[in-house]
Amino acid sequence: MNVLGFDTATAAAAVCLLRADGRTFEVVPPAARLRERPAHATELMPAVARVCEQAGVGFEGLDAIAVGVGPGGFTGLRIGVATARALAAARGLALHPVSSLAALAEGIEDEPKLPLIDARRGEVFAALYEGGTERWSAVAASPEEMAERVRSAGLSPLAAGDGSVRFRGVLEAAGIRVEPDESSAHVVRALHVCRLAAAVRPTAPEAVLPEYLRLPDAKPR
Repeated sequence: MNVLGFDTATAAAAVCLLRADGRTFEVVPPAARLRERPAHATELMPAVARVCEQAGVGFEGLDAIAVGVGPGGFTGLRIGVATARALAAARGLALHPVSSLAALAEGIEDEPKLPLIDARRGEVFAALYEGGTERWSAVAASPEEMAERVRSAGLSPLAAGDGSVRFRGVLEAAGIRVEPDESSAHVVRALHVCRLAAAVRPTAPEAVLPEYLRLPDAKPR
């Protein structure tokens, strides 16, 4: 299958086209992009057009779409999921929702894996993976709470993601290993979104929703 996948859970928009022959065409943002302002509204569709052109596959040649549904930034997720839903509905394609934390964990090369996405408000979105399975389900927690949980469990996981960079001091003090700041492991790669989609049942576009884990910062009056 030709699978188009993308993730907008962090400040960096990542896009990949996994072609039926196994070749990949990918936009992988540098880790430094995670520390900049998000620009998903202007970056996502140009990146999609780029990978499709490089792969020689137009929208009519796609078989499925995979999208990271979070947890992550409210606005970024809303843009990513809305775009995926629109593309899938317009082309009658299967849509596969994938955990952004699971995709981030795929880029961590040692176990246990602790993917951490900056949740703002002094918190991180976190989960723990080991042996290819989710050992701790996704939560929003302070870095101190996550550090205490890891310490109590007697673990020394390898952490990656913009949340691990932001709270490196607290995490390392608890024995949590953190990838170097400029490591590509901190980026949620869309290639991993595409690959994980193979194990996720397709969902009707209108039923795919972002996984925020908590209410957005901005609330209507």
